[in-house]
Amino acid sequence: MKVTINDVAKLAGVSMKTVSRVINKEPSVRKKTYDLVMSAVNELNYQPNIAARNLAGTSSFAIGLVYDNPNAYYVIDMQNGVLSRCKDEGYELVIHPCSYLDDNMQDEFKTMIKRSRLAGLVLTPPLSEQQSIIDMLDELGVQYVRLLSGREGDISERNNCILVNDFAAAYEITEHLISLGHKRIAFVLGDKEHKSTSERLAGYHQALKDHNIEPCDDLLYEGSYSFESGVNGAKELLKDGNPNMITAILGGNDEVAAGALFAARLMNIDIPSELSITGFEDSPFSRQTWPKLTTAHQANDVISEHAARLLFSKARGSRKQDKDIKTTFTPSIVIRESTGPAK
Repeated sequence: MKVTINDVAKLAGVSMKTVSRVINKEPSVRKKTYDLVMSAVNELNYQPNIAARNLAGTSSFAIGLVYDNPNAYYVIDMQNGVLSRCKDEGYELVIHPCSYLDDNMQDEFKTMIKRSRLAGLVLTPPLSEQQSIIDMLDELGVQYVRLLSGREGDISERNNCILVNDFAAAYEITEHLISLGHKRIAFVLGDKEHKSTSERLAGYHQALKDHNIEPCDDLLYEGSYSFESGVNGAKELLKDGNPNMITAILGGNDEVAAGALFAARLMNIDIPSELSITGFEDSPFSRQTWPKLTTAHQANDVISEHAARLLFSKARGSRKQDKDIKTTFTPSIVIRESTGPAK
């Protein structure tokens, strides 16, 4: 026989409504009552019916992860982080890919929200950076948490944001190259629409400035977060015998850096004795190249898990933020074989 909520209530000696409040993690439940009900849940191996919970009230027991990113590794990490928290909370996860460049994206997005009756959303860049989307969600009264590239103090109302300090990480990578004697450091940038691109560029510029190295526009290549962009960018920067005397290339992310490394190989440039290359994010790309890439480790699964925790806290109406929720992350440098002393 399938165990029901009534069975749990009888074993715990409480009402079905109390069991429901415990399962839904309502903040007003006393710890003694919570422990009593959860003991009965575990003893009976009770599994709440998500569909029934959705139909029983106005609240949905599913949240959404919305993304526009072609990098499968990034998406999988984000998905795993949110899923891990959903399992702890007894929620389902709806994954929704979309393109922010699509003219119908906002209408499609709104339809998805209404049909799925989601309790809230985790928004990833660049969707999280689109003010029109934020305004729409506010108008619909939908709870959301935004993953954003930024620094402490960048946003006045940060109760619904998880920040990634790309500025500090890019500064550290650039400083690592400078410490190896590099002064002619090129940068193959990611998509200009992404705030992470401008933040990483700002960190790069600041590191050069702090070490009295004059930034040079000829060392910048405006590309996208893709392998092909890295290939094209490196070829353009190093063409005609490298007249700009570039000794290092900073890739906008690991895919870009892998592309730059591939292009260098085609041009018979040895890495790192003749050219150092760095990436960003520490994705599997950084460990699958040869030599392996120096990069900045960005724990996307941990970042998204904290985003989900913040979303659940908001959905319950908690006035005080859980002190265990981290709202700012700074990627840390991982030094590997793709960087070496400048000649």
